Amino acid sequence: MEEERENSGARPAILGGEPVRREPIFYGHQSIDEADIAAVERVLRGDYVTCGPAVAQAEEDLAGFVGAKRAVLAANGTAALHIACLAIGIRPGDEVITTPLTFAASANCVRYCGGTVVFADIDPDTYQIDPEDIERKVTERTKAVIAVDFAGVSIDHRRIREICDRHGLRFIEDAAHAIGTEDGGRRVGSIADLTCFSFHPVKTVTCGEGGAVCTDDEELYRNLMQYRAHGITRDGELFEHSGEGAWYYEMQDLGYNYRLTDFQSAMLSSQLKKLPEFSRRRRQIVEFYDREFADVPGVILQKEPEGSLATRHLYVLQLDPEVLHCSRREFFDALAAEGVRPQVHYIPVYYFPYYEKLGYHRGLCPNVEQLYERILSIPLYPAMTDQDCADVVAAVKKLLYWFSKA
Repeated sequence: MEEERENSGARPAILGGEPVRREPIFYGHQSIDEADIAAVERVLRGDYVTCGPAVAQAEEDLAGFVGAKRAVLAANGTAALHIACLAIGIRPGDEVITTPLTFAASANCVRYCGGTVVFADIDPDTYQIDPEDIERKVTERTKAVIAVDFAGVSIDHRRIREICDRHGLRFIEDAAHAIGTEDGGRRVGSIADLTCFSFHPVKTVTCGEGGAVCTDDEELYRNLMQYRAHGITRDGELFEHSGEGAWYYEMQDLGYNYRLTDFQSAMLSSQLKKLPEFSRRRRQIVEFYDREFADVPGVILQKEPEGSLATRHLYVLQLDPEVLHCSRREFFDALAAEGVRPQVHYIPVYYFPYYEKLGYHRGLCPNVEQLYERILSIPLYPAMTDQDCADVVAAVKKLLYWFSKA
């Protein structure tokens, strides 16, 4: 801590001073070990590289971990969201409410089905979709809510469920950030009608790419399985025509090839065994950051709702413009020059030209827009050492001190 205080008044590297660290650290990174590599190798030396037993095993492992009855693996998190929308029957004219503080896929999945995206604002403390604004945005055309656990912090499941039940809406949870997160003692994945996960390398567990949808609803499960695989079924009980032999199958709807390979599935099963440790380490780092940045002028910290136990995917700092004499861009560039490479999550979805051409405009969600101007994400992943964490804190504090005095 003495070294941090001495460093805090140093000239930022971007202005010619010495950086906190020479070897850059990035906001996220995969954690892959020899067990993961061995799991993939076993599949590659076996009989199946796709459509084999490792897929079913990983689905069983995932469902068991989150406490859901069923899990359906998909090629990536976007594919998972798409088949979730298909499974509940989103069609042109249907409206789906979601947050603009997310990756574009949370809204794009509705557009893939021809539906209309309706954006709701966020709670300014937790950064999660605001149930009161969801309520305000419901119309007779609303079909579903896609609520995103931004940064891995839990959404308000109880309130959103109550709204969905009262209005007859489907509840989809985009939990791409939140595998391992708990709310009210239940793991995310076992609460919403459909919960979608992503296994991209910067997420808590990875298999290169990959995604999944978890559900307790058997009808939705059958829909998911068909839409994942070209709209095809091989289940004789579901055939609309008489089977001609063991080779027979039916394409009953327009589906997609969103299958995951066996070697990716094997890697996922291996990663899931380490998920409790990954969650523990992420929480440990978050607790360290929370302690170090508590009551430090210039930053505002994201709050977790009562009853939530988050496995954070992101640690998001909100810069306080009342204290700092710099733009977010200046702070971002200065932090990168210190060897700490931040990122911004996210550009509000309706800022993108595609959505502007559909008629969306700035001003729809004031809390999101204000937050976007101020936030950046700092490094958070299980393989970070204690020294890595200390370097991140030292770099941020150094810049907070400098830009508060400038």
